[in-house]
Amino acid sequence: MKIRSITCFCNPLIDRFETSLKHLTEFLVNLKIDIEKEGWEVQTTRLATTPFGYFTNGKDLVRKIQDLEDLARKHGFTYLSIGPARLHHREEYHIIPEILSSTENVFLSGSLTHPRKGISVEAIQDCAKIITEAARISPDGFTNLRFCATSQVRPFTPFFPASYSYGTDLAFAFAMECADAAVSAFSSANSLSDGRKKMLSMLNDASSQLEGIAFPHGRRSSIEFKGFDFSLAPFPEEWCSIGAAMESLVVSQLGFMGSLSTAAILMDTLDQGKWLRAGFNGLMLPVLEDSTLAARSENGIFSVKDLLMYSAVCGTGLDTVPLPGNISAEKIESLLMDIAALSLRLNKPLTARLMPVPGMESGQKTGFDFAFFKNGGVMDFPGEQIGGLIGESCWIEINKRSA
Repeated sequence: MKIRSITCFCNPLIDRFETSLKHLTEFLVNLKIDIEKEGWEVQTTRLATTPFGYFTNGKDLVRKIQDLEDLARKHGFTYLSIGPARLHHREEYHIIPEILSSTENVFLSGSLTHPRKGISVEAIQDCAKIITEAARISPDGFTNLRFCATSQVRPFTPFFPASYSYGTDLAFAFAMECADAAVSAFSSANSLSDGRKKMLSMLNDASSQLEGIAFPHGRRSSIEFKGFDFSLAPFPEEWCSIGAAMESLVVSQLGFMGSLSTAAILMDTLDQGKWLRAGFNGLMLPVLEDSTLAARSENGIFSVKDLLMYSAVCGTGLDTVPLPGNISAEKIESLLMDIAALSLRLNKPLTARLMPVPGMESGQKTGFDFAFFKNGGVMDFPGEQIGGLIGESCWIEINKRSA
């Protein structure tokens, strides 16, 4: 188990903002020293701001974001997330491809839904277009790693690209890489119940140890600790594959019937954790970040529709899903519509980080050169442009299911 990121949250509009960044840097140095003394590895430190439309105010937007990226780098932050484009501000969606092409380590997102008004058809269309345009920024389509479409994601989520801050106070949270806890627990278990207890014990023990470090540091520095995101994030090796853990429970291959139950079991186990929560705390199934998921994406049994189905009982949505390079924005719209509807109906945060790969077709194997990726098969799904009465709507009201 590792700390994927210590993510810090801030508002660029506060007075003496650069002084605050310096304060965050000093805080992180001391926090990391104490964490590493206890044997923990911290892979990255990241910075997330309030939604970019607030602090750029539409003027010289790209330059301001470039300056902020440089400032974050100067203060030791590996990556920067500038939050979501806001509903009712279509100009913010339209400039996202330019932001992505003009920066190197900036992540951001686009909101699909409003908690009371429902699904924004315009936002669906805009996000689908962003995904197809971003796929052409680099020859391999890698730029879409830095963008996702979101629904009902709350502030202080430590996993990128969905991260953003709220308010004016400084804060921090831990994004955990902990799929290996599930692998270890269930591979050594005598029964399903024993495996669940072991996994939960590992996560509770980890949170207890880290809380004992995080809270005192936060209090001394007046930086609020928001909690943990134990979303069972994998690393692309078998020892840290959430796909491998799922296959040890019920099915020999993900995509077979019974796979949904493994997702529900793991999510139900996570729900019993006693830690302070920030972000998703769900089952994370990033296809290209998990060796088993990447392998299953090549066999035609494990599909995008499976990932969508699993999101109904757990998860963070669709993540690092490789798609055909010539996929149309209209086809992507239909998938985003399903993600948004599922999120609102079940009252849960979901995201879609989709990666069309230029020049590649369904079934071909990707060729990314990235330490956190395992190459897999380009996936496709049945879909066409949204039409009929839905296609003629501006907003689609979806209320959460009553008990």
